[in-house]
Amino acid sequence: MIREDFEKLIEEGFLLLPEKFRARIKNVALLVEDEPSEEVRELEGLGDNETLLGLYQGIPNTARGDTYGVGPTLPDTITLYRLPIEEAAREDGDDIRKVIAETIWHEYAHYFGMDEDEVRLREEERER
Repeated sequence: MIREDFEKLIEEGFLLLPEKFRARIKNVALLVEDEPSEEVRELEGLGDNETLLGLYQGIPNTARGDTYGVGPTLPDTITLYRLPIEEAAREDGDDIRKVIAETIWHEYAHYFGMDEDEVRLREEERER
């Protein structure tokens, strides 16, 4: 899939987040990279046969406090990794739109302060 088409699907996936949550998202940049860098792989402790679909980096909304944003503040980032997402969609027989939307939901859950265990629990609840 060409990058422009992938980015359009990201826009669609973002709009699937409930409005009450989208309205609370501040200072977060959505990025696209082909694959996690070696630095990210090392920081995340990924093995040779492991990868990421997305990665949230920043200060969760729940931890920002009153002084957050005083002075210049770089945005948090959510990076979606195009090639692993495409591969996951093929392997699972899922529509790529679904994988992108689920990845966006997962990473914004981290932005809203959920740790990995909480996110996975909520994902299981959503699938029921």
